[in-house]
Amino acid sequence: MVWSADWIALRPDAMSVWRDPDVRRRLNWYMRVMLKEVPAKFMMVRKFPVDLDGSEDPWSLETSELWRIHERSAADFRRMWRRVKEGSEEYRDLSVSKAKSLLAVKTVLAHRLASPCILCERRCRVERRKGRIGACRLDYGVYVHSAFLHYGEEAPLVPSGTIFYGGCNFTCVFCQNHDISQDSPREGLKVDPVKLADIQDALARRGARNINHVGGDPTPNLHIIMESLLYVESHIPQLWNSNFYMSSEAMELLVDVIDIWLPDFKYGNDKCAFRLSAVKNYVEVVTRNLKMAAENGDMIIRHLVLPNHLECCTRPVLEIITRELPVDKILVNVMGQYTPMHRVARNPRLWPEIARSLTVSEIREARSYASRLGIRWEPVS
Repeated sequence: MVWSADWIALRPDAMSVWRDPDVRRRLNWYMRVMLKEVPAKFMMVRKFPVDLDGSEDPWSLETSELWRIHERSAADFRRMWRRVKEGSEEYRDLSVSKAKSLLAVKTVLAHRLASPCILCERRCRVERRKGRIGACRLDYGVYVHSAFLHYGEEAPLVPSGTIFYGGCNFTCVFCQNHDISQDSPREGLKVDPVKLADIQDALARRGARNINHVGGDPTPNLHIIMESLLYVESHIPQLWNSNFYMSSEAMELLVDVIDIWLPDFKYGNDKCAFRLSAVKNYVEVVTRNLKMAAENGDMIIRHLVLPNHLECCTRPVLEIITRELPVDKILVNVMGQYTPMHRVARNPRLWPEIARSLTVSEIREARSYASRLGIRWEPVS
C-alpha cells in the first residue's frame, strides 16, 4: 500500500490501522480495490452485459421491463462478484459497450426513481423533473457544496475523497451540516454526470483512497451519481456515507456499485427517530438496508451516542447490529463527539435531554457495552 508522507504526520493511524490483520480481514474487498488487485465494483458493472430484449437503448424501454432485465442481470453479476471476492474466480474484463451494460440499466432506473421520487422511504413522489421540491428539499438538480480530501474520517478511509451534496431526507434537530442539508441545499455547484465524474477523478489524482458520497445525504442525488459512474476514469473504491433511509428500489441499484458502506445507525426506536429527525418506521428500514449492504461490500457502521439516550438508542442499536448483521465482518465506530448544534443549540428547552455534550462516562459505558456484545470498535472509534 502506498502512503504519502505529507499526510501521514496528520493521521499516522491511517497507516498503522492496516497492520491489524483483523481490519484487513473485515475490510478485505475495500483494501484489494484500493491496491488495484481487483476492479472497483462500478467498473465491473460498467462492463457487465445485459440482454435488452432486442432494444438498442435502455432509455426506450418501459420501467417494468427494465426492472425485469435488472433483476436477471444483477443476480448474475452478484454471483460473479462473490466468486471474485472469495478468490474462487479471476475477474475477466467483458468489455461490453457502456450503453448496453448493467450500469446503463441502473442509470435509467435511478432517473425514473427520482421523478416521481421514491429514492428514499419517505416516497414523497414529487415530480422533481418538473422543478418541484421533494421532501429532501431538492429539485431534480444535484448540488455539490464541497469536494476535498478529508482527513477526519475513520482511519482506514483517510484521505477520503469526500463530496458533500446538498439536500437530505432527514430533518435532524442537531444536524452539524444543516447549512447544506436543510437551510440552503440548492446553493451549491449544480453538476451534471460528466462534471461529477471529473470531480471524482480530480480527487483520485490528488491521492484519495475512496470517493465518499455524503451530504446532507447522497440518496436524493442517486440519479446523477449513478450516471456519473459511466464516465469516471479512475480505479477507486466507491463509498456510500448515508443515513441509510434509502428505498428498497434504490438499494437494489446501489448494492452493485458500492465497495464500502459507511451508514449512520442513529436510533434504537422509532419514537426517537420521529422526534429528532422526523422520519417514520426508522428501525425497520435501516435494518433492512444494513442487512442487504452487509452482503454486498465491506462496512463501517457509525453510531453517534446521544446524551441520555443510552438505554433507548445506543443499547438497542448495538444489539440490533449483533443480532441482525455479521458482527465478525464489520467495524463499528461508537462516536463520542456529540455537541448540541442547529435547532437544539438555538432552542435547548425543546430538547433538554440532548442540550449538552456527551460525558466521558456515557461514551465509556457505550463502548464497554459494545465490547461485551463482541463488536469491534477500537480501530475506527
